[in-house]
Amino acid sequence: MNLTHRKLFMSVVSTSHIWLDERNVAWIDQTNIKVIEVALERLAHGSSVEEIVDQHKGILSLAQVHAALAHYYDHEAEFNAEIECQIERADQLRTDSLGSPGRLKLKQFGRL
Repeated sequence: MNLTHRKLFMSVVSTSHIWLDERNVAWIDQTNIKVIEVALERLAHGSSVEEIVDQHKGILSLAQVHAALAHYYDHEAEFNAEIECQIERADQLRTDSLGSPGRLKLKQFGRL
């Protein structure tokens, strides 16, 4: 059989390793790890795929990490917007907590 003939008999196999919940949040199959968490490890720490697998030993496979990063890059603008929202929320929570009763009490006792 020549190469042209062989191509006619090839089938497509797709394994995504990614699923979306009811809020459209992307998760990695058979884990409690979100795609955005793997993307953040790559972005924030510059972790390689192998390092991410090693950091999640026994939980994430090489294929799952590659799938998560592929999903991130396929939807990069949306993920980056969500990351920016999370940063803004964290900053706001930090600002809001500056005047909290617990924080003021800690300042009063010289703990902050």
